[in-house]
Amino acid sequence: MMKGRDDDALSWDGDDDPTLDLGASGDTAAENTSEPEADPADVDPPAATSLPDGFTAVGKGSETVGPSAPVPAEVTPGATAAQPAPMGNGELIGLGILGGVYALFAIGWIIGGLRVQDWRPFLVTDAMYQGSLWLAVLSPVLWFVTVFLLTRASRAWVRFAWLAAGVVLLVPWPFVLIGAVGQ
Repeated sequence: MMKGRDDDALSWDGDDDPTLDLGASGDTAAENTSEPEADPADVDPPAATSLPDGFTAVGKGSETVGPSAPVPAEVTPGATAAQPAPMGNGELIGLGILGGVYALFAIGWIIGGLRVQDWRPFLVTDAMYQGSLWLAVLSPVLWFVTVFLLTRASRAWVRFAWLAAGVVLLVPWPFVLIGAVGQ
C-alpha cells in the first residue's frame, strides 16, 4: 500500500505542483502524460554555448561549451608542458609537515647558535660569528623555498627527495649537541 503525501514528515510549499516528479511515492508527471519517455541516447545534445573570458567549463557536457574567444595554446587545459599538475592532498600535507620541520630547524639553529656564543671568542671573531649564525638560521628556509621553486615542473618524488636531503643536511647540530642535551 502506498503512503499518501500527508504521511510525509515534512511538506514544502509547492509540493502540490503537478509537474513535480515524485518517483515511487505516488503520482508522477510521467504517469499522467501519454508521451513515452525519450531514450537518453536519442536526445540531441544542447547547442554549443560560449563562456565569458576567464571561465572554463568542467563536468558532464563541458565539451559542448566553448570559450567566447580563441584561447592561446599555453592556457589550454590540455597543455601539460606549460602548466604543472595541481598538487594532491598527500603532497600538500607532506609539504606542510616538511615546512614545519624546516621552521623548527631554523629555531633550533637560533637556540643552538646563541648557546654556542659563549665559546665564540675562542673560535672566530664577532663579525664572522654573526654572519655565520644568521646564514645558518636562514639556511633551512632558503633550502625549502629554493627546492619548492626549482622543482615546480618536476615530479613530486624529485621535490620530496631534495627536501629529505635538506632534512639530513641541515640538522641544527649546536642545538642537538649542546642546546638540548648539554645544558
